[in-house]
Amino acid sequence: VQLQASGGGSVQAGGSLRLSCAASQAFSDIKPMAWYRQTPGTERELVASIDAGDNTDYADSVKGRFTIARGSAINSVYLQMNNLQPEDTATYYCRIALNKMIYMWGQGTQVTVSS
Repeated sequence: VQLQASGGGSVQAGGSLRLSCAASQAFSDIKPMAWYRQTPGTERELVASIDAGDNTDYADSVKGRFTIARGSAINSVYLQMNNLQPEDTATYYCRIALNKMIYMWGQGTQVTVSS
């Protein structure tokens, strides 16, 4: 299984980007998925998650600005990021939970926000 993430780029503060992530394998059930981000020298942090029942959760720092939702393809997800700020600059990673113990990560996609 591979996760393909896309949509990163460079924007000015206040701008928007949309990240997309899709699993290369079709599963019979919907898997929990999430977006994390990481900056050099720091630990990867959870940005947003969506469970198998489509319940969502967000880091306090992005609430009201970011939206995670399922894509049209099963086990695909996107992250709509609005009102981006320089502190949102990071490498963003998509993750899928294959079961309660096994996770797969996508390759990172860089988001850079300039002031």
